Amino acid sequence: MRRAVVIGATGQIGRVAVGALARDGWEVTATSLGGGRDGTWPEEVRSARLDRADDTALTEVIGDGCDVLVDMVAYGAEHARQLTGLADRVGSAVVISSLSVYEDDKGRGFDTQSEPDGFPEYPVPVPETLRTVQPGDDTYSNRKAALERELLAVADQLPTTLLRAGAIHGPYCRTPRELYVVKRNLDGRRRRILAFGGTSRFHPASVHNIAELIRLAAARPGSRVLNACDPEAPTVAEICAAIDAVMGVETESVLVDGPPPAPTVGDTPWTVPAPVVCDMTAAERELGYRPVVEYAESLPETVASIERQLAGRDWREAYPKMFQAYGDLFDYAAEDAWSAT
Repeated sequence: MRRAVVIGATGQIGRVAVGALARDGWEVTATSLGGGRDGTWPEEVRSARLDRADDTALTEVIGDGCDVLVDMVAYGAEHARQLTGLADRVGSAVVISSLSVYEDDKGRGFDTQSEPDGFPEYPVPVPETLRTVQPGDDTYSNRKAALERELLAVADQLPTTLLRAGAIHGPYCRTPRELYVVKRNLDGRRRRILAFGGTSRFHPASVHNIAELIRLAAARPGSRVLNACDPEAPTVAEICAAIDAVMGVETESVLVDGPPPAPTVGDTPWTVPAPVVCDMTAAERELGYRPVVEYAESLPETVASIERQLAGRDWREAYPKMFQAYGDLFDYAAEDAWSAT
């Protein structure tokens, strides 16, 4: 039986990927810091505690070897070197990266977006051949680029599929963008303000579609970089309407031309001044990939997960990393003040 070891198994993507691999006939060892299990996993899945910073512990988990090592949390050159140090025990690897590594022809990427005219203008759709930011160790983007560079350089030792994920969505997300709409609906806010006319597009990526890419890549070892996104990239207005439909509410969208009219008004987690839409044809060509779910189809479980997490709690307590990443997403006083003008 083919053996898979998954690092970060109880995270947002890992929970689904472990199940997909097990149901595809893999003998799976699911590792995480807490060593827990997901209730949807087949009984034969083995769970184990692992601090991935502990090289000895990782070596022990792999044991005599595994056919594929799936890494959900690899980050930076040091993790790449940790993986390549195990090349004699690992047949191939599948590693999650990010589309934030891309850079436009003016040298702009996600790291420059807060600067004047700093948001990148990518081609639509973005191919995997687009250049990437310089590898480094000071930002999320250049650390992911360093991870990729190191792993691709040793393809002959450890064939690795790198999956550049888009705006990940699904249950157990610590920073769910859908929270922006779900909480407003729960709070009875029936008017929302959307900058750029509600046309912003930031390509989403369902955990189910990413898990399908992992399953396919595990069965077809190779050295490659692939985008990992949903089949469609809906506008922010379409996303809001789809969540409304799931929650059975009707709202009015106030569409504002141009950027957010005030710092905490009209700026959603998907709001971008230029589209970020990825090309998925390489995954189709190289792996035979076909998406298993569309964005709107996946929303009921995402919405239900957010509602459970919010129940009886302040949203900043329920989602502290969301508050850290985006600030105050629910400044209703500022919204009302702007609307009154």
